[in-house]
Amino acid sequence: MKLSQRILGMKPSATLAVDAKAKELRSQGKNVISFGSGEPDFTSPEAAFRYAKEAMETGKTHYTPTPGIPELRREICSYYQKEFGLEFLPEQVVVGSGAKPCIYEALAAIVDPEDEVILPAPAWVSYIEQIHLLGGKTVIVDTESNNFIPNIEDIEAAVTDKTVALLLNSPSNPTGMVYNENTIRGLGEIALKHNLWLIWDEIYEQLVYGDNKHCNPLQLMPELAARTIIINGVSKAYAMTGWRIGYSIAPKPLALKINDFQSHLTSNASSIAQWAAVGAMRESMDDVKNMKAAFESRRRLICDLLRAMPHIAFREPEGAFYVFVNIKKCIGMTYEGQLITDDMDFCSKLLEGQLVAVVPGSAFLAPGYLRISYASSPETITEGMQRLHAFLNKLQ
Repeated sequence: MKLSQRILGMKPSATLAVDAKAKELRSQGKNVISFGSGEPDFTSPEAAFRYAKEAMETGKTHYTPTPGIPELRREICSYYQKEFGLEFLPEQVVVGSGAKPCIYEALAAIVDPEDEVILPAPAWVSYIEQIHLLGGKTVIVDTESNNFIPNIEDIEAAVTDKTVALLLNSPSNPTGMVYNENTIRGLGEIALKHNLWLIWDEIYEQLVYGDNKHCNPLQLMPELAARTIIINGVSKAYAMTGWRIGYSIAPKPLALKINDFQSHLTSNASSIAQWAAVGAMRESMDDVKNMKAAFESRRRLICDLLRAMPHIAFREPEGAFYVFVNIKKCIGMTYEGQLITDDMDFCSKLLEGQLVAVVPGSAFLAPGYLRISYASSPETITEGMQRLHAFLNKLQ
């Protein structure tokens, strides 16, 4: 049976694979604690259910315009005006079945085979595979030595005559770091200088903690408007992962092309889910604030627990709901007589020995690390971290 080289060369999502393994062990009756999936444990806002119910009851169950219902696109524009002071037209918005396909559609609109996309690492697992699926090439710029923030000189040095875009994510999955204004300006200047697209994934923009501040590049540099593609959605901040509603905002000519591409790929996102998103964005900011406060409390809890553990190091996350933990000292140590060979082996032995699931840093182009999601209850975090502590105490 023939399979395409495209499919044969693709790697599965490590985060979903970890979550699937944890669920499989749970189905066997094992008390597994999973910190693998980036999914809030909260219920979606009441307004989302109410608007969805009303949509079903009034027969709004048919195809919608490909880029989304007008009410949702207008709500997205209103949100960006209120939150960022940015003015967009509904025609610039394309609503998709989650932020992940929106990223793919944006890349498909600008990337030809052999084109290069600069990607700071650590990076979310699907960016790399989506670029490769389109025949493009990822140019990886490591940020570990700069506290997981892109060094402007390193980004500049990575630009070639084949570079078409910078793909950026702040707050970051997996590191939880937030780009400051100087970094954003520096990256924007590179985009302007070299005539590059700036793909700005800000799916976690509502989840920023302490004194840290999230900025959109167009707030700082309006001149980037003609070359910036914003990616966002309701999954993370509104706890609506299963509704599958994301969106892109792009210059109108590009938005029309993204819309054309989506028309052949998925047609439109779920009509019911789109109405649920309208309800969430229109009436649920208090829910978002409450969830953010809970995440901030969980961040303090998990960081306090991690600080007491041997052999590891980490930077306190500034946003999102992940801690990126350095376990390089653990590589080469043994657990119950078995050698730990790398971060993937560490995660495997942790799952087998303590029934705790985390994602290896190698999945994010950062070997020697692991990602722990704190999008779970304080009780789950406490129990899971106690198990991790016990695991680390047994290393020799």
